[in-house]
Amino acid sequence: MATEAHPAVPELPVEAVEQWRAEGADLVDLLTRAQRGLGGIAAFRLGPTPTVLVTDPAAVQHVLGRHPDRYVKRSHRARMLVGDGVLSATGDAWKRQRRLLQSQFTGTGMRRYEQRIAEAARRTADRWAGYARSGETFDLGEEMRRFALDTIWRALTGHPLDDHAESELRAVERVVAAMPTLPTDAADARDAVAADLARIDAIAQAAIDAARGSEAPGVLRVLLDAGAQHPEYTDRLIRDELVTLLVAGHETTATTLTWLYLLLDRHPEARTADPQALVSETLRLYPAAWMLPRHAVEDDVIAGHHIPAGTDVLVCPYLTHRDPALWPDPEQFDPTRFTPGGTRPAHLAAYFPFGLGARACLGTQFALRETTTLLELLLPAHTVTFRSTPTRAAYSITVRPDGPTPAVLSRGAGSPE
Repeated sequence: MATEAHPAVPELPVEAVEQWRAEGADLVDLLTRAQRGLGGIAAFRLGPTPTVLVTDPAAVQHVLGRHPDRYVKRSHRARMLVGDGVLSATGDAWKRQRRLLQSQFTGTGMRRYEQRIAEAARRTADRWAGYARSGETFDLGEEMRRFALDTIWRALTGHPLDDHAESELRAVERVVAAMPTLPTDAADARDAVAADLARIDAIAQAAIDAARGSEAPGVLRVLLDAGAQHPEYTDRLIRDELVTLLVAGHETTATTLTWLYLLLDRHPEARTADPQALVSETLRLYPAAWMLPRHAVEDDVIAGHHIPAGTDVLVCPYLTHRDPALWPDPEQFDPTRFTPGGTRPAHLAAYFPFGLGARACLGTQFALRETTTLLELLLPAHTVTFRSTPTRAAYSITVRPDGPTPAVLSRGAGSPE
């Protein structure tokens, strides 16, 4: 219960929530109303108890960085797809799984994947050269998904993505896209996508079986070796980790690259900017993790406001990154924010596209390396012209363009004659 010393979090009026419901708007619209009306820590009700929205950097740091033991993951909406993989695991199981995978995607561990990233990027560059020669129209979003899936598949299995695996793994994208409209009951939700889940299970098991009979290096080999020493690493958990890494390792990268090219279409003057700055500014506007749900397991105080145990807390990088109090002209695409001398907030938690603290994305270095490697090949060689572009965003696990992205290529300034 709130006290006189620590009052409850300011709450959005019931009328504003009812208006949002009547308009049938996206959840992000309700969150935006709460932030703009009440500030960087605000509450709203969709049921009998309030949910607390956190966008203020100091409050974000408190929740994610300083007190992850007080604000925990309770049940991930993607659990029916990723099972008990590291994305949804909690407690000691999460610590054990995170420790094993962390070494694969940071520091010296990353170096073993650089060649595979480069090979996937060259494969995509060769394909784009063919599109440029033929003048054919292709879907840019599909191309980016193909590249990102090929890259993570090489990292996981040690082999390039083949046509059969690519076809079967489209089931992952279908399940991810369906999540916002699935029934709230977990069993009913699984039933609605049962056929695709079965396809995913089958391709994952085939990859596990192939890796078991091979010495090809990759994350899957690491998981199998762990299974030989630790009984908790059953084939089911290895499947869950494999699917988790497939989802996290290609959906976010593909979406980021697609948004980047859509932004360049609106801002052609930025085409010569540094690829790293382009990626960073794209991730500011469309962060890989746009919303991070947490659950308060004990009473706490944030920014002088009482947070009762049992409160659901939503940390929202998407809104923090678009806060005009932090980012001048926040809706403007401006990669110079991330170049030397650029103006960006000093607070660490003003920019956290891959999360923050103990549960920040373990594949951050991998994702940044693959995006910049691809862009260094494609940006000088080709200019993308879209035949049409999506008019809105869809908010699911990621923020993705809600529609196809047909495009053609012309020769870029850095391409050979």
